[in-house]
Amino acid sequence: MTVVQLLLFGGLWGAVRSSDLAVVTCGSVVKLLNTRHNVRLHSHDVRYGSGSGQQSVTGVTSVDDSNSYWRIRGKTATVCERGTPVKCGQPIRLTHVNTGRNLHSHHFTSPLSGNQEVSAFGEEGEGDYLDDWTVLCNGPYWVRDGEVRFKHSSTEVLLSVTGEQYGRPISGQKEVHGMSQPSQNNYWKTMEGIFMKPSELLKTEAHHAEL
Repeated sequence: MTVVQLLLFGGLWGAVRSSDLAVVTCGSVVKLLNTRHNVRLHSHDVRYGSGSGQQSVTGVTSVDDSNSYWRIRGKTATVCERGTPVKCGQPIRLTHVNTGRNLHSHHFTSPLSGNQEVSAFGEEGEGDYLDDWTVLCNGPYWVRDGEVRFKHSSTEVLLSVTGEQYGRPISGQKEVHGMSQPSQNNYWKTMEGIFMKPSELLKTEAHHAEL
């Protein structure tokens, strides 16, 4: 099933083409590009052979891989209504569309660089509090053409890529891990995707700002 079919099957109406929308909203399904290393955040049903043994998360150069789609959701145990603009400083979950597991981190060592492991965890979109990431950006909202960082809400590492490359069975894919220090290696930007229209809340706030 394609991402578009999945969205329609799930009743997620109100989607717009990516070029028509400035802010990033909950319910959107997106690909995220690490701007330093030009790889998209990716996962698949391949587990780490060390560390936690959970589902691996990598970076890939391919533009067309359907395993690089992530759904933007509210933090653990909350619901972020579809179309709600994501604020800078807001904790969110990123759920891998094809496997239903959430972007996750914890105090395990990543296999190549020795930084903090990043994995995909949970079942059907439900994991635990270690799935929460805070969006770091400038301004009131996360905007599509802006670079952002994702800070792990519990351990405070930043989602990063530094270029280490895997061999078999995922040859050529880059390691994704958590790093404590901010750098160019932890900037991300939304790319391809299905973006939900902003809710009336944003329109109301914009109207009040003009008064």
